[in-house]
Amino acid sequence: MLDHSIIEELKKLAKDEASFKRIAELFEQERSLRLQKEQHLNLLEAAIRNDYDSILITELNLEKPGPRIVYVNDGFLKMTGYKREEVIGQTPRILQGPKTDRKVLDKLKRSLQEGGSFFGQTINYRKDGSEFVNQWDIHPLLDREGNITHWVSYQHDITERKRAEQRLIDSNLDMNDSYEETKKIYLDLSPEGAVVGSNVAFREMLGYDKDEITNYNLWDLTPGKHADTLKSIFTTGQWKKEFADGGTKALILQKKNGLATQVEAKTRIMELKDGGHLIRCDITNVSLRKNVMKVLRQRNEEFNKIFERKADFKYGLQIDETGEPVFTWFSDGFANMTGYKPEEMKGKGGWKKLVHKDDQKPATEHLKSVSQGKSSCEKIRIVLKDGSVKTIMDYVKLDENDGKGGMKGSAIEVRKDTLSLV
Repeated sequence: MLDHSIIEELKKLAKDEASFKRIAELFEQERSLRLQKEQHLNLLEAAIRNDYDSILITELNLEKPGPRIVYVNDGFLKMTGYKREEVIGQTPRILQGPKTDRKVLDKLKRSLQEGGSFFGQTINYRKDGSEFVNQWDIHPLLDREGNITHWVSYQHDITERKRAEQRLIDSNLDMNDSYEETKKIYLDLSPEGAVVGSNVAFREMLGYDKDEITNYNLWDLTPGKHADTLKSIFTTGQWKKEFADGGTKALILQKKNGLATQVEAKTRIMELKDGGHLIRCDITNVSLRKNVMKVLRQRNEEFNKIFERKADFKYGLQIDETGEPVFTWFSDGFANMTGYKPEEMKGKGGWKKLVHKDDQKPATEHLKSVSQGKSSCEKIRIVLKDGSVKTIMDYVKLDENDGKGGMKGSAIEVRKDTLSLV
């Protein structure tokens, strides 16, 4: 329900009882949307805390100085030692240093430029200068039209795991603290398929305690026909192929309560001191990851529903023979935001009239980058018809349907309440 003081103020502003009821309904709808969005964000944070050390979201632009950070969770702050206000607006380059692998970064950039995801690791640096091994799982965030708007990076500090991999484990399979307590999910199997070790994260995922889990073979933790397939793999010796060193195996595991969960196991064959072998599985909970991505998509949809209706317009643009940007068309939202009729701003002079004079130089560089085939995103100010100034996030790319080098852009108003949700 709306606060009593707000209700009283609406009554004063409404011209009659019917108007008051309608205004109150609209306020209540807006409040409900905001509450739903906050609930989705809280759900996302809870999922992240349970499965990831850190998460950050950046803007789209990959060109130097790199995509600016618009969101980090508390795990990122804990992992890196930075404060939130120290990283928002910066780029992930603040984590790089002398030992950061340039080849990995180049591979990451190529993958993202193609609109794909990236999984990799390299050395990063905390605020105090100390090193840690950062493993990324980076995915694009899309709007309802399928355009990439941001990058989301799930991160793990795998320093202890990398150190542990340098040590041989003994034949009794004693588990060190980094293995047992890490948020990563581990399962150790014998070549016969028996569960010989697991960490807390794996046992919590399936709902078993430490003593219970070692009484099972892998296929005992798998439902239906999947169990028969796995049993055959181990009893016929096919595990060397199916669980090969450095490979990835998709599995369906069954929790103690009977529910199934989809996972991926990155496998590593480890040699024991007694000459035997151990299959170490680094587990990713695919079901949980899908839920996280679903929540992220829902969050973007809610964001659009709340803010894009009145704070968004699209436009077409050409660069004329003198090098001046010229607007060619506008969407309906242009007049709502700026106060100008489209015909007032089309043609020569319109762009210079709309873009704030102090921002015309960076805006020109922004468009120059697009003309060279790169999508670009830039924060600029525009001057409205009434003389007031608004800040927009201007995303521009080449118009594939225009054979004359035209561009199309999307302008979204930047407001405090908008930025706090990203």
